Amino acid sequence: MKKTDIDEFFRRLAEANPDPKGELDYINRYTLLVAVVLSAQATDVSVNKATRGLFAVADTPEKMLALGEAKLREHISQIGLYNAKARNVIALSRLLLERHGGEVPGNREALEALPGVGRKTANVVLNVAFGESTIAVDTHIFRLGNRTGLAPGKTPLEVESGLIRRTPDRWKRHAHHWLILHGRYVCQARKPRCAACVVADLCGYQAKIFE
Repeated sequence: MKKTDIDEFFRRLAEANPDPKGELDYINRYTLLVAVVLSAQATDVSVNKATRGLFAVADTPEKMLALGEAKLREHISQIGLYNAKARNVIALSRLLLERHGGEVPGNREALEALPGVGRKTANVVLNVAFGESTIAVDTHIFRLGNRTGLAPGKTPLEVESGLIRRTPDRWKRHAHHWLILHGRYVCQARKPRCAACVVADLCGYQAKIFE
């Protein structure tokens, strides 16, 4: 995809959704971090359902440790991999208190040192909580980057690097959310909704569906 097409690609997404937001519910930086950790291999809907009650009683590392791992498991039992996620949330809460005064750190190295926090989670937190122009590559963005020709790559990191390199600076702040929402609701995995796509003419996908 040419530079001019990429700029127009994001311009149209921005015109359709000027202020894009993620769909995970959170109260503060800590609950955002927890929600993103819980969202791995789970839907935002299922995570929001679980955290509605959880965050009402535990919205800080201190409160989460007081709640305890057993009670935390009860709150998130409907989420996939909930046992491992409960262990990670308790462990990261403890480390936040021990290393960062209970605050979520604003740098990648410190974030990725927390249990259950990988590059994608760190990118989401840095983008949403700290306003950095990071792009977290989930399954939707990985598919979209390759399908459209926007940023082809064999791994999430390759797609991320391509997006960071090719996305014009003025669009980077919100690129993460525009792409996720577009992949989730329009450029879907099994049957992309090309007839409803505002960037269909810019897309390099050869098997477009206009039914």
